[in-house]
Amino acid sequence: MAEIREECGVFGVFGKENPTIAQSVYFGLFALQHRGQESCGIAVNSDGVFNSYKDAGLVNDVFTPDVLARLGGGSIAVGHVRYGTTGSGGRINAQPVVVNHFKGSMALAHNGNLTNAYELRREFEAKGSIFHTTSDTEVISYLITEERLKTGTIEDAVCRAMNRLEGAYSLVVMSPQKLIAARDENGFRPLCYGKTKDGTYYVASESCALDAVGAKLIRDLDPGEVLVFTDQGVRSIRNHCDEKPHTLCVFEYVYFARPDSVIEGASVHEARVKAGEILAREHKVDADVVVGVPDSGLDAALGYARESGIPYSIGFIKNKYIGRTFIAPDKKSRVNGVKIKLNPISSEIKGKRVVLIDDSIVRGTTSGRIVKLLRDAGAKEVHMRVSAPPFVNPCYYGTDIDSRDNLIACRKSIEEIAEEIGVDSLGYLSVEGVKEIARVNEKSGFCTACFDGNYPTEIPSETHKNRFELPIRK
Repeated sequence: MAEIREECGVFGVFGKENPTIAQSVYFGLFALQHRGQESCGIAVNSDGVFNSYKDAGLVNDVFTPDVLARLGGGSIAVGHVRYGTTGSGGRINAQPVVVNHFKGSMALAHNGNLTNAYELRREFEAKGSIFHTTSDTEVISYLITEERLKTGTIEDAVCRAMNRLEGAYSLVVMSPQKLIAARDENGFRPLCYGKTKDGTYYVASESCALDAVGAKLIRDLDPGEVLVFTDQGVRSIRNHCDEKPHTLCVFEYVYFARPDSVIEGASVHEARVKAGEILAREHKVDADVVVGVPDSGLDAALGYARESGIPYSIGFIKNKYIGRTFIAPDKKSRVNGVKIKLNPISSEIKGKRVVLIDDSIVRGTTSGRIVKLLRDAGAKEVHMRVSAPPFVNPCYYGTDIDSRDNLIACRKSIEEIAEEIGVDSLGYLSVEGVKEIARVNEKSGFCTACFDGNYPTEIPSETHKNRFELPIRK
Protein backbone atom coordinates (compact mmCIF):
# COMPACT_ATOMS: atom_id res chain seq x y z
CA MET A 1 0.00 0.00 0.00
CA ALA A 2 2.24 2.74 -1.26
CA GLU A 3 2.02 6.28 -0.01
CA ILE A 4 2.54 7.48 -3.55
CA ARG A 5 0.02 9.42 -5.52
CA GLU A 6 -0.61 8.72 -9.16
CA GLU A 7 -0.40 11.20 -11.92
CA CYS A 8 -3.50 11.39 -14.16
CA GLY A 9 -5.53 9.54 -16.77
CA VAL A 10 -6.62 10.79 -20.21
CA PHE A 11 -9.34 9.60 -22.55
CA GLY A 12 -10.49 10.63 -26.03
CA VAL A 13 -13.21 9.65 -28.50
CA PHE A 14 -13.50 10.28 -32.25
CA GLY A 15 -16.38 8.96 -34.35
CA LYS A 16 -19.75 9.78 -35.82
CA GLU A 17 -22.29 12.02 -34.13
CA ASN A 18 -23.31 10.24 -30.95
CA PRO A 19 -25.99 11.53 -28.55
CA THR A 20 -24.42 9.54 -25.68
CA ILE A 21 -20.74 10.33 -26.31
CA ALA A 22 -20.39 11.84 -22.83
CA GLN A 23 -21.46 8.51 -21.33
CA SER A 24 -18.70 6.76 -23.30
CA VAL A 25 -16.13 9.13 -21.80
CA TYR A 26 -17.69 8.58 -18.38
CA PHE A 27 -17.14 4.82 -18.66
CA GLY A 28 -13.57 5.36 -19.83
CA LEU A 29 -12.79 7.71 -16.95
CA PHE A 30 -14.42 5.36 -14.48
CA ALA A 31 -11.99 2.66 -15.62
CA LEU A 32 -9.11 5.12 -15.13
CA GLN A 33 -10.25 6.36 -11.73
CA HIS A 34 -7.30 4.64 -10.04
CA ARG A 35 -4.98 7.11 -11.73
CA GLY A 36 -6.45 10.14 -10.01
CA GLN A 37 -9.19 10.91 -7.53
CA GLU A 38 -8.88 14.67 -6.99
CA SER A 39 -10.93 15.93 -9.92
CA CYS A 40 -12.27 14.99 -13.32
CA GLY A 41 -13.72 16.58 -16.43
CA ILE A 42 -15.26 15.99 -19.85
CA ALA A 43 -15.39 18.22 -22.95
CA VAL A 44 -17.75 17.36 -25.83
CA ASN A 45 -17.50 18.68 -29.38
CA SER A 46 -20.72 19.05 -31.35
CA ASP A 47 -20.13 20.57 -34.81
CA GLY A 48 -17.26 22.67 -33.50
CA VAL A 49 -19.11 23.89 -30.41
CA PHE A 50 -17.49 22.77 -27.14
CA ASN A 51 -19.48 21.94 -24.04
CA SER A 52 -17.50 21.03 -20.95
CA TYR A 53 -17.88 20.29 -17.27
CA LYS A 54 -15.27 19.59 -14.60
CA ASP A 55 -15.15 19.59 -10.83
CA ALA A 56 -13.35 18.21 -7.80
CA GLY A 57 -14.36 14.69 -6.81
CA LEU A 58 -14.73 11.18 -8.16
CA VAL A 59 -16.17 10.44 -11.59
CA ASN A 60 -19.46 8.99 -10.35
CA ASP A 61 -19.95 11.94 -7.97
CA VAL A 62 -19.14 14.69 -10.46
CA PHE A 63 -20.95 13.27 -13.49
CA THR A 64 -24.50 12.68 -12.40
CA PRO A 65 -27.10 11.68 -15.02
CA ASP A 66 -28.23 15.31 -15.23
CA VAL A 67 -24.69 16.57 -15.85
CA LEU A 68 -24.08 13.97 -18.55
CA ALA A 69 -27.37 14.90 -20.21
CA ARG A 70 -26.44 18.60 -20.22
CA LEU A 71 -23.12 17.83 -21.92
CA GLY A 72 -25.14 16.58 -24.86
CA GLY A 73 -24.01 14.65 -27.89
CA GLY A 74 -21.17 15.11 -30.34
CA SER A 75 -18.63 13.37 -32.51
CA ILE A 76 -15.45 14.12 -30.54
CA ALA A 77 -14.83 14.24 -26.79
CA VAL A 78 -11.98 14.21 -24.29
CA GLY A 79 -11.88 13.43 -20.59
CA HIS A 80 -9.49 13.49 -17.67
CA VAL A 81 -9.05 12.22 -14.11
CA ARG A 82 -6.50 14.03 -12.00
CA TYR A 83 -4.20 13.79 -9.13
CA GLY A 84 -2.00 16.84 -9.37
CA THR A 85 1.77 16.47 -9.35
CA THR A 86 2.09 20.14 -10.29
CA GLY A 87 -0.28 22.64 -8.69
CA SER A 88 -2.82 22.26 -5.94
CA GLY A 89 -5.93 20.12 -6.06
CA GLY A 90 -9.54 21.17 -6.41
CA ARG A 91 -11.67 22.45 -9.24
CA ILE A 92 -9.29 25.21 -10.38
CA ASN A 93 -6.82 22.71 -11.80
CA ALA A 94 -9.33 20.21 -13.11
CA GLN A 95 -8.98 19.24 -16.76
CA PRO A 96 -9.56 19.29 -19.72
CA VAL A 97 -8.28 22.82 -20.27
CA VAL A 98 -10.48 24.57 -22.86
CA VAL A 99 -8.96 27.40 -24.91
CA ASN A 100 -10.77 29.70 -27.35
CA HIS A 101 -8.83 31.61 -30.00
CA PHE A 102 -9.62 33.12 -33.37
CA LYS A 103 -8.69 29.91 -35.23
CA GLY A 104 -11.16 27.92 -33.17
CA SER A 105 -11.41 26.15 -29.83
CA MET A 106 -9.13 23.54 -28.29
CA ALA A 107 -9.55 21.16 -25.36
CA LEU A 108 -6.46 19.57 -23.83
CA ALA A 109 -5.96 16.75 -21.30
CA HIS A 110 -2.50 15.87 -20.01
CA ASN A 111 -0.88 13.06 -18.05
CA GLY A 112 2.66 13.57 -16.82
CA ASN A 113 4.88 16.35 -15.59
CA LEU A 114 6.97 18.86 -17.55
CA THR A 115 10.48 19.47 -16.31
CA ASN A 116 10.67 22.93 -17.94
CA ALA A 117 7.16 24.11 -17.01
CA TYR A 118 8.49 26.80 -14.67
CA GLU A 119 10.69 28.36 -17.34
CA LEU A 120 7.98 28.24 -20.00
CA ARG A 121 5.40 29.79 -17.71
CA ARG A 122 7.68 32.65 -16.75
CA GLU A 123 8.36 33.24 -20.45
CA PHE A 124 4.64 33.48 -21.24
CA GLU A 125 3.98 35.69 -18.22
CA ALA A 126 6.71 38.06 -19.41
CA LYS A 127 4.80 38.37 -22.70
CA GLY A 128 1.64 39.34 -20.83
CA SER A 129 -0.11 35.97 -20.70
CA ILE A 130 -2.48 35.48 -17.78
CA PHE A 131 -2.74 32.03 -16.20
CA HIS A 132 -5.95 30.87 -14.57
CA THR A 133 -4.58 27.63 -13.07
CA THR A 134 -1.39 26.48 -11.37
CA SER A 135 -0.87 23.30 -13.37
CA ASP A 136 1.65 22.70 -16.13
CA THR A 137 -1.19 21.65 -18.44
CA GLU A 138 -2.12 25.29 -18.98
CA VAL A 139 1.49 25.94 -19.97
CA ILE A 140 1.15 23.29 -22.68
CA SER A 141 -2.11 24.85 -23.87
CA TYR A 142 -0.47 28.27 -24.23
CA LEU A 143 2.43 26.80 -26.17
CA ILE A 144 0.18 24.85 -28.56
CA THR A 145 -2.08 27.90 -29.03
CA GLU A 146 0.92 30.11 -29.80
CA GLU A 147 2.09 27.66 -32.44
CA ARG A 148 -1.44 27.21 -33.79
CA LEU A 149 -1.61 30.89 -34.65
CA LYS A 150 1.48 30.42 -36.84
CA THR A 151 0.58 27.12 -38.51
CA GLY A 152 -2.06 25.77 -40.83
CA THR A 153 -3.17 22.76 -38.77
CA ILE A 154 -3.58 21.76 -35.13
CA GLU A 155 -1.31 18.75 -35.62
CA ASP A 156 1.48 20.98 -36.91
CA ALA A 157 1.02 23.16 -33.84
CA VAL A 158 1.30 20.16 -31.52
CA CYS A 159 4.43 18.94 -33.31
CA ARG A 160 6.06 22.35 -33.09
CA ALA A 161 5.11 22.69 -29.43
CA MET A 162 6.81 19.34 -28.75
CA ASN A 163 10.10 20.92 -29.82
CA ARG A 164 9.97 22.94 -26.59
CA LEU A 165 8.28 20.55 -24.18
CA GLU A 166 10.60 18.65 -21.84
CA GLY A 167 9.71 15.85 -19.47
CA ALA A 168 6.68 13.58 -19.38
CA TYR A 169 3.47 14.16 -21.28
CA SER A 170 0.78 12.01 -22.83
CA LEU A 171 -1.77 14.30 -24.44
CA VAL A 172 -5.19 14.20 -26.01
CA VAL A 173 -6.10 17.39 -27.87
CA MET A 174 -9.50 18.15 -29.37
CA SER A 175 -10.01 20.74 -32.10
CA PRO A 176 -13.29 21.55 -33.87
CA GLN A 177 -12.66 18.78 -36.42
CA LYS A 178 -9.86 16.55 -35.13
CA LEU A 179 -8.63 14.51 -32.19
CA ILE A 180 -4.88 14.53 -31.59
CA ALA A 181 -2.95 12.12 -29.39
CA ALA A 182 0.71 12.72 -28.56
CA ARG A 183 3.35 11.08 -26.40
CA ASP A 184 6.67 12.52 -25.26
CA GLU A 185 9.90 11.40 -26.89
CA ASN A 186 10.95 9.28 -23.90
CA GLY A 187 7.55 7.63 -23.53
CA PHE A 188 7.42 8.17 -19.77
CA ARG A 189 3.66 7.70 -19.50
CA PRO A 190 1.52 5.16 -21.37
CA LEU A 191 -0.94 6.01 -24.14
CA CYS A 192 -2.81 3.65 -26.44
CA TYR A 193 -5.69 3.62 -28.88
CA GLY A 194 -8.36 1.23 -30.06
CA LYS A 195 -11.48 0.96 -32.18
CA THR A 196 -15.02 -0.36 -31.82
CA LYS A 197 -16.92 -2.29 -34.49
CA ASP A 198 -18.88 0.83 -35.46
CA GLY A 199 -15.65 2.62 -36.42
CA THR A 200 -15.30 4.85 -33.36
CA TYR A 201 -11.73 5.46 -32.21
CA TYR A 202 -10.71 5.72 -28.56
CA VAL A 203 -7.50 6.97 -26.97
CA ALA A 204 -6.68 6.13 -23.35
CA SER A 205 -3.91 6.07 -20.79
CA GLU A 206 -4.51 2.35 -20.30
CA SER A 207 -6.09 -0.48 -22.26
CA CYS A 208 -8.51 -1.25 -19.40
CA ALA A 209 -10.39 1.93 -20.41
CA LEU A 210 -10.72 0.63 -23.97
CA ASP A 211 -12.17 -2.59 -22.56
CA ALA A 212 -14.73 -0.55 -20.63
CA VAL A 213 -16.20 0.89 -23.84
CA GLY A 214 -15.93 -2.27 -25.92
CA ALA A 215 -12.99 -1.10 -28.03
CA LYS A 216 -10.30 -3.45 -29.29
CA LEU A 217 -6.76 -2.37 -28.52
CA ILE A 218 -4.85 -1.56 -31.70
CA ARG A 219 -1.50 -0.51 -30.24
CA ASP A 220 0.37 1.86 -27.96
CA LEU A 221 1.64 5.14 -29.32
CA ASP A 222 5.38 5.06 -29.80
CA PRO A 223 7.48 7.55 -27.83
CA GLY A 224 7.39 10.86 -29.71
CA GLU A 225 4.51 9.81 -31.94
CA VAL A 226 1.54 12.02 -32.82
CA LEU A 227 -1.72 10.48 -34.06
CA VAL A 228 -4.30 12.52 -35.94
CA PHE A 229 -7.89 11.27 -36.02
CA THR A 230 -10.07 12.71 -38.78
CA ASP A 231 -13.00 11.66 -40.93
CA GLN A 232 -10.41 10.18 -43.32
CA GLY A 233 -9.01 7.84 -40.66
CA VAL A 234 -5.85 7.84 -38.56
CA ARG A 235 -2.55 9.41 -39.57
CA SER A 236 0.75 8.94 -37.74
CA ILE A 237 3.36 11.69 -37.51
CA ARG A 238 6.75 10.41 -36.42
CA ASN A 239 8.92 13.54 -36.57
CA HIS A 240 9.83 13.14 -32.90
CA CYS A 241 10.21 9.38 -32.81
CA ASP A 242 13.51 7.62 -32.12
CA GLU A 243 15.06 10.84 -30.86
CA LYS A 244 15.61 9.73 -27.27
CA PRO A 245 15.97 6.47 -25.33
CA HIS A 246 12.70 4.76 -24.41
CA THR A 247 12.20 5.27 -20.66
CA LEU A 248 8.67 4.25 -19.67
CA CYS A 249 8.15 4.72 -15.93
CA VAL A 250 8.62 1.20 -14.55
CA PHE A 251 6.30 2.05 -11.66
CA GLU A 252 3.43 1.85 -14.12
CA TYR A 253 3.91 -1.92 -13.92
CA VAL A 254 4.73 -2.01 -10.22
CA TYR A 255 1.82 0.09 -9.00
CA PHE A 256 0.12 2.75 -11.13
CA ALA A 257 -1.64 0.76 -13.85
CA ARG A 258 -4.55 -1.59 -13.34
CA PRO A 259 -3.59 -5.29 -13.40
CA ASP A 260 -5.94 -5.97 -16.33
CA SER A 261 -4.18 -3.42 -18.55
CA VAL A 262 -1.64 -4.27 -21.22
CA ILE A 263 1.10 -1.67 -21.67
CA GLU A 264 3.45 -1.87 -24.64
CA GLY A 265 2.74 -5.54 -25.15
CA ALA A 266 3.24 -6.59 -21.53
CA SER A 267 0.44 -7.61 -19.16
CA VAL A 268 0.57 -5.57 -15.96
CA HIS A 269 -0.69 -8.57 -13.98
CA GLU A 270 2.01 -10.83 -15.39
CA ALA A 271 4.67 -8.17 -14.74
CA ARG A 272 3.69 -8.01 -11.07
CA VAL A 273 3.64 -11.79 -10.77
CA LYS A 274 7.12 -11.87 -12.31
CA ALA A 275 8.26 -9.22 -9.82
CA GLY A 276 7.16 -11.53 -7.02
CA GLU A 277 8.98 -14.47 -8.58
CA ILE A 278 12.23 -12.52 -8.87
CA LEU A 279 11.76 -11.21 -5.33
CA ALA A 280 11.44 -14.79 -4.04
CA ARG A 281 14.72 -15.74 -5.71
CA GLU A 282 16.51 -12.67 -4.41
CA HIS A 283 15.16 -12.77 -0.84
CA LYS A 284 14.38 -16.27 0.39
CA VAL A 285 12.87 -16.90 3.81
CA ASP A 286 11.41 -19.80 5.81
CA ALA A 287 7.75 -19.04 6.37
CA ASP A 288 4.29 -20.56 6.55
CA VAL A 289 2.19 -18.26 4.42
CA VAL A 290 2.48 -15.46 1.83
CA VAL A 291 -0.02 -12.59 1.90
CA GLY A 292 -0.23 -9.45 -0.20
CA VAL A 293 -1.37 -5.97 0.71
CA PRO A 294 -4.51 -5.24 -1.33
CA ASP A 295 -4.65 -4.41 -4.11
CA SER A 296 -1.29 -3.77 -5.73
CA GLY A 297 0.60 -6.31 -3.59
CA LEU A 298 -1.62 -9.28 -4.44
CA ASP A 299 -0.17 -10.15 -7.85
CA ALA A 300 3.42 -10.02 -6.58
CA ALA A 301 2.42 -12.13 -3.57
CA LEU A 302 1.07 -14.77 -5.94
CA GLY A 303 4.37 -14.78 -7.82
CA TYR A 304 6.38 -15.01 -4.61
CA ALA A 305 4.29 -17.96 -3.43
CA ARG A 306 4.61 -19.80 -6.74
CA GLU A 307 8.37 -19.39 -6.86
CA SER A 308 9.07 -20.09 -3.19
CA GLY A 309 6.59 -22.92 -2.69
CA ILE A 310 5.17 -21.18 0.39
CA PRO A 311 1.35 -21.30 0.39
CA TYR A 312 -0.47 -18.17 -0.73
CA SER A 313 -3.38 -16.91 1.32
CA ILE A 314 -5.68 -13.92 1.58
CA GLY A 315 -4.46 -12.14 4.67
CA PHE A 316 -6.52 -8.96 4.55
CA ILE A 317 -10.03 -7.93 3.69
CA LYS A 318 -10.21 -4.54 2.04
CA ASN A 319 -13.09 -2.18 2.63
CA LYS A 320 -14.12 -1.34 -0.93
CA TYR A 321 -16.01 1.75 0.18
CA ILE A 322 -12.97 3.76 1.19
CA GLY A 323 -10.47 5.40 -1.13
CA ARG A 324 -6.72 4.86 -1.17
CA THR A 325 -5.12 5.82 2.13
CA PHE A 326 -2.49 8.06 0.64
CA ILE A 327 -5.14 10.52 -0.55
CA ALA A 328 -5.70 11.53 3.06
CA PRO A 329 -4.30 15.03 3.70
CA ASP A 330 -2.35 14.39 6.89
CA LYS A 331 -0.57 11.66 8.86
CA LYS A 332 -3.37 11.14 11.38
CA SER A 333 -5.91 10.70 8.58
CA ARG A 334 -3.66 8.22 6.79
CA VAL A 335 -3.29 6.17 9.96
CA ASN A 336 -7.03 6.09 10.57
CA GLY A 337 -7.54 5.27 6.90
CA VAL A 338 -5.39 2.15 7.20
CA LYS A 339 -7.42 0.93 10.17
CA ILE A 340 -10.70 1.39 8.31
CA LYS A 341 -9.47 0.13 4.97
CA LEU A 342 -7.82 -3.16 5.95
CA ASN A 343 -8.71 -5.87 8.40
CA PRO A 344 -6.63 -9.04 8.78
CA ILE A 345 -8.13 -12.52 8.65
CA SER A 346 -6.87 -13.85 11.97
CA SER A 347 -7.39 -17.52 11.10
CA GLU A 348 -4.86 -17.17 8.26
CA ILE A 349 -2.35 -15.25 10.36
CA LYS A 350 -2.38 -16.46 13.97
CA GLY A 351 0.67 -18.43 15.01
CA LYS A 352 2.22 -18.30 11.53
CA ARG A 353 5.41 -16.95 10.00
CA VAL A 354 4.07 -14.48 7.46
CA VAL A 355 5.67 -13.14 4.29
CA LEU A 356 4.06 -9.76 3.66
CA ILE A 357 4.28 -8.46 0.07
CA ASP A 358 3.78 -4.81 -0.81
CA ASP A 359 4.71 -2.67 -3.81
CA SER A 360 6.76 -0.01 -2.04
CA ILE A 361 7.75 1.73 1.17
CA VAL A 362 7.88 5.53 1.01
CA ARG A 363 7.55 7.15 4.43
CA GLY A 364 7.15 3.89 6.28
CA THR A 365 4.19 5.00 8.39
CA THR A 366 1.57 3.03 6.50
CA SER A 367 3.77 -0.07 6.33
CA GLY A 368 4.29 0.06 10.08
CA ARG A 369 0.54 0.17 10.69
CA ILE A 370 -0.07 -2.81 8.41
CA VAL A 371 2.62 -4.83 10.18
CA LYS A 372 1.01 -3.98 13.51
CA LEU A 373 -2.31 -5.31 12.21
CA LEU A 374 -0.61 -8.64 11.51
CA ARG A 375 1.07 -8.67 14.93
CA ASP A 376 -2.23 -7.92 16.64
CA ALA A 377 -3.81 -10.78 14.66
CA GLY A 378 -1.27 -13.19 16.17
CA ALA A 379 1.46 -13.40 13.53
CA LYS A 380 4.49 -15.27 14.92
CA GLU A 381 6.90 -13.59 12.50
CA VAL A 382 6.49 -10.96 9.79
CA HIS A 383 8.94 -10.88 6.89
CA MET A 384 8.28 -8.02 4.50
CA ARG A 385 9.19 -8.22 0.83
CA VAL A 386 8.81 -5.23 -1.47
CA SER A 387 8.26 -5.63 -5.22
CA ALA A 388 10.23 -2.47 -6.04
CA PRO A 389 13.67 -1.17 -5.06
CA PRO A 390 14.01 1.47 -2.31
CA PHE A 391 12.96 4.99 -3.26
CA VAL A 392 16.04 7.18 -2.84
CA ASN A 393 15.44 9.97 -5.35
CA PRO A 394 12.59 12.35 -6.19
CA CYS A 395 10.54 11.90 -9.36
CA TYR A 396 10.10 14.78 -11.82
CA TYR A 397 7.89 12.98 -14.36
CA GLY A 398 4.47 12.65 -12.76
CA THR A 399 4.83 10.85 -9.44
CA ASP A 400 4.21 12.85 -6.30
CA ILE A 401 7.67 12.47 -4.77
CA ASP A 402 9.31 15.87 -5.11
CA SER A 403 11.77 15.68 -2.21
CA ARG A 404 14.21 13.22 -0.61
CA ASP A 405 12.93 14.47 2.74
CA ASN A 406 9.87 12.20 2.48
CA LEU A 407 11.82 9.05 1.60
CA ILE A 408 12.65 6.78 4.52
CA ALA A 409 15.32 4.93 2.48
CA CYS A 410 17.30 8.17 2.26
CA ARG A 411 17.55 8.38 6.03
CA LYS A 412 17.79 4.78 7.18
CA SER A 413 19.43 1.52 6.23
CA ILE A 414 17.34 -1.53 5.34
CA GLU A 415 17.97 -2.93 8.82
CA GLU A 416 16.86 0.37 10.41
CA ILE A 417 13.73 0.49 8.25
CA ALA A 418 12.91 -3.08 9.27
CA GLU A 419 13.21 -2.10 12.91
CA GLU A 420 11.09 1.02 12.48
CA ILE A 421 8.19 -0.74 10.75
CA GLY A 422 8.42 -3.74 13.08
CA VAL A 423 9.31 -6.65 10.77
CA ASP A 424 11.65 -9.56 11.37
CA SER A 425 13.30 -9.11 8.00
CA LEU A 426 13.00 -6.82 5.00
CA GLY A 427 13.94 -7.36 1.36
CA TYR A 428 13.53 -5.15 -1.71
CA LEU A 429 13.47 -6.10 -5.36
CA SER A 430 16.76 -5.15 -7.01
CA VAL A 431 17.03 -2.46 -9.67
CA GLU A 432 18.17 -5.15 -12.11
CA GLY A 433 15.14 -7.24 -11.18
CA VAL A 434 12.60 -4.47 -11.65
CA LYS A 435 13.94 -3.77 -15.15
CA GLU A 436 13.16 -7.36 -16.13
CA ILE A 437 9.53 -7.57 -15.00
CA ALA A 438 8.04 -6.28 -18.24
CA ARG A 439 10.83 -6.48 -20.80
CA VAL A 440 9.24 -7.41 -24.14
CA ASN A 441 12.18 -6.98 -26.50
CA GLU A 442 15.53 -5.26 -26.86
CA LYS A 443 13.77 -1.89 -27.38
CA SER A 444 12.03 -2.04 -24.00
CA GLY A 445 13.41 0.60 -21.71
CA PHE A 446 12.41 1.99 -18.35
CA CYS A 447 12.97 5.03 -16.19
CA THR A 448 14.32 3.89 -12.81
CA ALA A 449 15.63 7.27 -11.66
CA CYS A 450 13.72 7.18 -8.38
CA PHE A 451 15.68 4.01 -7.55
CA ASP A 452 19.12 4.65 -9.06
CA GLY A 453 19.35 8.40 -9.79
CA ASN A 454 19.85 7.92 -13.55
CA TYR A 455 17.56 10.66 -14.83
CA PRO A 456 16.90 10.54 -18.59
CA THR A 457 16.39 14.34 -18.76
CA GLU A 458 17.84 17.41 -17.11
CA ILE A 459 16.62 17.94 -13.55
CA PRO A 460 14.25 20.93 -13.39
CA SER A 461 15.43 24.12 -11.72
CA GLU A 462 12.24 24.51 -9.71
CA THR A 463 10.93 21.26 -8.28
CA HIS A 464 8.29 22.08 -5.66
CA LYS A 465 4.90 20.59 -6.54
CA ASN A 466 3.13 23.89 -5.92
CA ARG A 467 5.89 26.01 -7.45
CA PHE A 468 3.41 28.24 -9.26
CA GLU A 469 1.69 29.04 -5.97
CA LEU A 470 4.78 30.11 -4.02
CA PRO A 471 5.44 33.77 -3.19
CA ILE A 472 7.35 35.66 -5.87
CA ARG A 473 11.02 35.93 -5.00
CA LYS A 474 12.37 39.48 -5.13
